[in-house]
Amino acid sequence: MPYLYFVLIRCISSSLPIVPCTPYSCQVISPRELDSIAEPARDEGERTRLTRAAVVDRALRLADADGLDALTIRKLAGELGVTPMALYWHFRSKDELLEGLAERVWSEIDIAVDRSAPWPAQLRGLLESLLQVLRAHPAAPQLLVQGEKQNEAALNATEVALEILRGAGFDPQDASAIARSALWTGLTLVMSEPGVEWLTADERTEAQRRKQVALASLPPARYPRLVECAIPMTACNDPGLHYEFGVAMFMAGVEAMAAKITRPGNEELARTKHPG
Repeated sequence: MPYLYFVLIRCISSSLPIVPCTPYSCQVISPRELDSIAEPARDEGERTRLTRAAVVDRALRLADADGLDALTIRKLAGELGVTPMALYWHFRSKDELLEGLAERVWSEIDIAVDRSAPWPAQLRGLLESLLQVLRAHPAAPQLLVQGEKQNEAALNATEVALEILRGAGFDPQDASAIARSALWTGLTLVMSEPGVEWLTADERTEAQRRKQVALASLPPARYPRLVECAIPMTACNDPGLHYEFGVAMFMAGVEAMAAKITRPGNEELARTKHPG
């Protein structure tokens, strides 16, 4: 009888090779695991065919086209022509997938700055590369804002920014503040690009016209400057100028700070930064 009991256990467990089963314990199988057992050959082929990089590539294209909220594991699997289970070999959840997308975005920033160039040129180049990546991926701002976990690409970019700023004479406190501000400057410029919310040129022109009329129609005695600036306040014809102005303003502020803190004998600033 013990031998018969042993044979029965072996027969039962052999049909479920991935589920640990002993005479004393047996794990409960989730529906998702049952699906993977039902089609082992197909999932194994999909696992071999897919790579993590290929999954991230397609997911990022979908997120850029339809938004992060529209990106689902099932929709991504359909785009790749595989079952949803095939994606779980690479990402255990949508949150983990989004972390992979954020890392891809960070990795596209060009951190190979010219160390022989003046530090303002190095910092500007880093900020302009960030803007280029954010503009290329509509989903990128939300990915970077929502990202909770640090990844290696983000750490590398931050390390380069801090190295540039420390070399410019900023202390760790100011260098950290400027590095954070640089990221938020990039995000803010992209998210506030004039006309970026409109899909077509005609729609953008009509929106601009309505906003101009609204400002120009304000009571001039109460809002003389808004009426005067109705056109430039609503302009969205050249996004390039929007970014050039934003970068120039940020860099002017950083360079002014650098000139102030490196000025010999600046005791007033030292007291302001380190009171007491």
